[in-house]
Amino acid sequence: MIAPNPELRSIPRDVAFAGLLKEEIGFSEGTGGTADAVNGWFDSLMLQSGIQTAPSVWLGLCVLSGIASGGLFFVLTDRLVMSSVTAALGLLLPIVYALVLRSRRQAQIMQQLPLMSEEMARFARTGRNVEHAFMMLAADTPSPLGNELRVSARRIEMGMDVGSACRDLVSRTGVTTLTMFTAALSVNQETGGDLIQVLERLSTAIRDRLHFVARQRAATISSRLGSVMMITVPVIVIGFYVARDPQYLDKLFASGWGRSSFWTAVALQVVGSLIVFRILSRTSRF
Repeated sequence: MIAPNPELRSIPRDVAFAGLLKEEIGFSEGTGGTADAVNGWFDSLMLQSGIQTAPSVWLGLCVLSGIASGGLFFVLTDRLVMSSVTAALGLLLPIVYALVLRSRRQAQIMQQLPLMSEEMARFARTGRNVEHAFMMLAADTPSPLGNELRVSARRIEMGMDVGSACRDLVSRTGVTTLTMFTAALSVNQETGGDLIQVLERLSTAIRDRLHFVARQRAATISSRLGSVMMITVPVIVIGFYVARDPQYLDKLFASGWGRSSFWTAVALQVVGSLIVFRILSRTSRF
């Protein structure tokens, strides 16, 4: 049997400590506008990707990446228009990196969930109460899921109940499957019941969900590759024409219709890419 982490037992549990806990601070203000929705999405991205950096610092990194990319391209080519496009792409590089980190982290958490449910059931089977079993589970679970469980465990030591301490696990990880785990703990705490059987069935349900997601991705791989091609082919074509004729963009921007058609195509490409990424993210959501 694994002993609980001494770091998690360093603070005596007292309900009075629960009032000292603070909410997460981010850019979102809860006004419901478009700008607030974007700020909320950025806050969630920083939280769910596991990047131990303040959102304002990461936003500054995006600005520095854009300036560095655009400035380097302008120094090498002395082309203002393409330097502006390169700077815009450079702004997105840290965000794309954070998206990749979030996707990998969510996949790792999803793979840990079945074993986590079984481990919780084993701890509960030994006769421990829910809180003690959860504390031992948090100490035993490796990262990245273990990091989130230890946050909830510290809240329990500060005086919060298990249901309240685990309530934001879904928002902190972006893995909606954790809703079943938190609901099982909350219902057991309020009404009782056979928690061991619930956790064992939850482990089976999560494994079935993982198998379904794997089959879905295998069945839709051609559609996803086609979507990626639709996004990348226009960029490759423009790059080919510029490589063949360095004055191609200068000739295109020499006329008004050329400028308007170019920026219209860029806007449509961005909108189409956002729609495609949204569809792909929904089909691969855990």
